[in-house]
Amino acid sequence: MPNKSKRSGSGRYADMTDDFKDTTTTEAVAEDWAKVKLPPRSTGLPMAVWITENDGYPHDVRVKVSTLHGGRGSWRTAPSIAVRPQPHEIVPGSLPAADVALVSRWIDLNRDVIIDYWNGVIDFDEVKPRLQQVQP
Repeated sequence: MPNKSKRSGSGRYADMTDDFKDTTTTEAVAEDWAKVKLPPRSTGLPMAVWITENDGYPHDVRVKVSTLHGGRGSWRTAPSIAVRPQPHEIVPGSLPAADVALVSRWIDLNRDVIIDYWNGVIDFDEVKPRLQQVQP
């Protein structure tokens, strides 16, 4: 049975397996299971973002950012913003400057939650209640 989630207010179910289609490598499978997609209604951002647990990644804590506003987008094509020491793009110019500035403000507001999830201090169900929304 496909992984389905009821969309807020629509009464319809959305197939959530789109981000899981490319599971040809161990790394892709590990990333898919360790990530949490946070839609705009949870963050106040105009786009979806993803946070992950540190499941042996060779890099420090990051937030992946959809290039599409409205909550759509793919984990695999989303550029990353490093959380420490200060929010910054991993690949400069991969996002519009206004998006980088807004996501950076959101990261600053939620740094402890993002890092606690990365470090395994909190579980998925503890993330959303602790999140603060950024004000545009």
